Amino acid sequence: MTLTYDLYWSFRSPYSYMITPRLIALEAEYDVVCHVRPVYPLAVRTPEFFETRDPLWFSYFQTDIHREAEFVGLPFRWPRPDPVYMDRETRTYPKEQPHIHRLTRMGAAAVERGKGLAFLKEISAVIWGGSVDNWHEGHHIAEATRRAGLDPHEMESTVDSEAERLHQIIEANQINQRKAGHYGVPMIAFNGEPFFGQDRYDQFRWRLDQQGLKPRR
Repeated sequence: MTLTYDLYWSFRSPYSYMITPRLIALEAEYDVVCHVRPVYPLAVRTPEFFETRDPLWFSYFQTDIHREAEFVGLPFRWPRPDPVYMDRETRTYPKEQPHIHRLTRMGAAAVERGKGLAFLKEISAVIWGGSVDNWHEGHHIAEATRRAGLDPHEMESTVDSEAERLHQIIEANQINQRKAGHYGVPMIAFNGEPFFGQDRYDQFRWRLDQQGLKPRR
């Protein structure tokens, strides 16, 4: 029997970027299917979350993201530009965002075309992999979209003409994410159990084995 799980994932999350290759490799080798559920990052959903963090939260985060990338063997650099724009003078996140809403809608559209994980992998590598400046300009996103097996022109047209419908899908994902047991990303929901964070991959894999995970023939 094919096992399935939900993946709640954000384009502004370095940890989401870091878990994705493992999930793709898992699905290639074993009879398991990922249902990708793109969500907006906390900086967009609940920006006040960051206003209440102890300064040590940020310093530890900066240390950990580089360490984790090195540990899993992925190139990494904070994106240029950040997918979520922050006003540096006020250290607040304006409601109008130039990048993250469109990226997340593209993710939702990719899911509808059966290319969710592939799209997440290709786009996040461009944003977080450290080899591309100004990832939002030129053909970077279009080329990554094509590598994921999608038509970038058709995707752009859908994201523009069906923005509100895709937004509602994302909003529903966020509601279902909390119902599944957590608000952070990446979060896997499997068999009624939440696994929050890329560092819970091994526990998730353990649960799959308990439920009879089988190699693909």
